[in-house]
Amino acid sequence: MMDEMCLLVDSEDRVIGSETKLDCHRNEGSRHRAFSVLIFDSEGRLLVQKRASEKITFPGVWANSCCSHPLDLESEKNGPEGAITAAKRKLWQELGIPQNETDQWTFHHVGRMEYSCRWNEDWIEREIDHIMVVRADATVNHNLNEISEVLWAEPDEVKRMMEGQGKWQDQVIAPWFRLIWKHYVIPNDCDFVSMTSDINDVITALSGHRHKVEGEIMSSLSKMKQKNLHGAMTHLFKGGGKRLRAILPRLVGEAVGNANDGHYTLGASIEIIHNFTLIHDDIIDQDPIRRGLDAVHVEYDDATAINAGDAMLAVGFEILAESEDVPDELLGHLIRSIGEMVRKVAEGQQEDIEFEAREEVTEDEYIAMIAGKTSAMFETCARTGAILAGASDEEVSNMAQWGLNLGLCFQLMDDLIDITGDTETLGKPAGSDIVQGKRTLIAIHALQSDSDLTNFNDVFGSGRCSEENLSRAVSELVASGSIDYAKKRAMHHHSLAHECLDKLEESPSLSVLRELTDFQLIRIS
Repeated sequence: MMDEMCLLVDSEDRVIGSETKLDCHRNEGSRHRAFSVLIFDSEGRLLVQKRASEKITFPGVWANSCCSHPLDLESEKNGPEGAITAAKRKLWQELGIPQNETDQWTFHHVGRMEYSCRWNEDWIEREIDHIMVVRADATVNHNLNEISEVLWAEPDEVKRMMEGQGKWQDQVIAPWFRLIWKHYVIPNDCDFVSMTSDINDVITALSGHRHKVEGEIMSSLSKMKQKNLHGAMTHLFKGGGKRLRAILPRLVGEAVGNANDGHYTLGASIEIIHNFTLIHDDIIDQDPIRRGLDAVHVEYDDATAINAGDAMLAVGFEILAESEDVPDELLGHLIRSIGEMVRKVAEGQQEDIEFEAREEVTEDEYIAMIAGKTSAMFETCARTGAILAGASDEEVSNMAQWGLNLGLCFQLMDDLIDITGDTETLGKPAGSDIVQGKRTLIAIHALQSDSDLTNFNDVFGSGRCSEENLSRAVSELVASGSIDYAKKRAMHHHSLAHECLDKLEESPSLSVLRELTDFQLIRIS
């Protein structure tokens, strides 16, 4: 297998060639694409494996459920989608789980990270690792040439493993597994057992609806018969994603009353329009990558990308008008709400653009900007989901407030993640908001502070800086209280969101919304 051809990638995870597995890992190695799968069963246990002692790299170490590499095959080249295809191949090869079983699973692509770790003077790992979570009660028949042991580990057992307690004291844990567990699964400041359960419950809730709304999305986009334009319109949907905005209307509908199939059409409409805004945002910012894929304007061209976005906006409204599950008397309310959302997103985007040229931006102005650019979609998902479920005006208003505060918490956490994460874990430059001079709440607080921020002032808006100078700037933000201030503001909106949910009757659907609200505080984007 050392002759297999791995995918060489640049720092943005773009495929730039291929090289044998042997050469990718030998001496100084070459950056290549990898994947890691974490399988949780219905009891919340994680499947872990001990790599066979005959393995050339990291023999005899304990790792996550399955980890390997997409190969230089057409079916495995395409970002997250290709990583999932590769994962199914290796799950059969390593763990004996047949593909007719894994084809029924939902692979949640939760992020990617770049890391490098040397095993000895001859062998090294240099990977951009695509991380996926699965909820499944799998029957395992592991290949002893690849894996010497497997274990379904309770949450407390994984915690002991990571801390080297008890029988794990003399065992070696794979460095990538440690990084994944620390930054993508369990936060340091949350209860271990309950958070594992919450994550699984959220994943299960999303999985139950995702395939239906995905079907609605792809069917809707098939209205476009022009081949090149259809390709551009569907491009971003090949990059995976949880489809949170697409599923939210249905989750809200279930929590407040009468959910129906129209909620999937509604979710598809909002998700298609959301992706229209992403296509145009990437052109405005000239961002080359989106969801691990080339941005639409890079894969095609600016003109095609603009045209695709325009067509997607039209399709989003068209499918609502055509749906037999959306009553005529509610259609006007839904269209008005979604139209208002598009306007707010455009206003927020324009404010964000103009902030870059301004000397001063206030906290209230920043919150108003992200309320449009980010929160308006969450607010609209919740509002329209309640409208379609036949909720009262009071319930609709309450759920809209929940969505608004959920979105504000979401964006403030994104700002914190950018500052407090690390490049290897995030899969993007840590602290890029500082270097780009973004007027986030953290920066606004810092710029108004009387603290000594010499390094921050030097780095802010500089365009580039050394990791050492950036680290010093972040330390100053911690000392000034700016990071803690933004974290408290995120917690404030988290609390307001829960106050809205407290007004609903208890139900399993409400529990999912509560867990989804909590999930914003611990996710890694």
